[in-house]
Amino acid sequence: MTIPSTLQLAFQQANALKVISGLTNFDADRVAAVVKAADRGGATFVDIAADADLVRMAKQLTHLPICVSAIEPEKFVAAIEAGADLIEIGNFDPFYAQGIRFEAAEVLELTQRTRSLLPHITLSVTVPHILELDQQVQLAEALVQAGADIIQTEGGTSSQPTHAGTLGLIEKAAPTLAAASEISRVVSVPVLCASGLSSVTAPLAIAAGASGIGVGSAINRLNDEVAMIAVVRSLVEAMGTVSRGRVSV
Repeated sequence: MTIPSTLQLAFQQANALKVISGLTNFDADRVAAVVKAADRGGATFVDIAADADLVRMAKQLTHLPICVSAIEPEKFVAAIEAGADLIEIGNFDPFYAQGIRFEAAEVLELTQRTRSLLPHITLSVTVPHILELDQQVQLAEALVQAGADIIQTEGGTSSQPTHAGTLGLIEKAAPTLAAASEISRVVSVPVLCASGLSSVTAPLAIAAGASGIGVGSAINRLNDEVAMIAVVRSLVEAMGTVSRGRVSV
């Protein structure tokens, strides 16, 4: 599977930034604000809910590649027809608060169904953080075998920081950083580290082996467009301080 050229270059340079509006966010105005912030702030690509109308709107607002997220493979078809560039099974965070779990077998089955429906579309799949770390690694390997082109990690919703400030931000990111480190050692596809990241921990994700990061709530929870753009720019700048295995100080 060929990853879009701009994304491929960003993954190779380990500085890809995906801005996520939310798998359950179908508010056109809110999605538009996130897309514009991603575009103006210098993100690499955007991730929106798999909805054809949202895709058409986003394409009017940006030339960035558009990823669409869903947990129902059939929803991807109309979104791709509307112009989406790649698809994501995951961004599971909204469901955990509802007590909905995604086990390894289910995620693998969703991946296989999606591949049968859309065999030639770039596919990213999130590895659920509710699995033990060794199980996350095993699932990531199985997902790549099933046709995943990108593996995404998560974990921000499971961490319970006990400190404020910088130490709290590192605690918040610890689960997704650990997953990115372990998974990137065993898969040959890009790993996108997402959920619970900030400008403090973005460089740590790259140093841990990720090819890029995904950030959602740190941007989409804001109500001010200027502030949203500023967060995106701060993440871009933070990632410019790092290469794999070395953080500049």
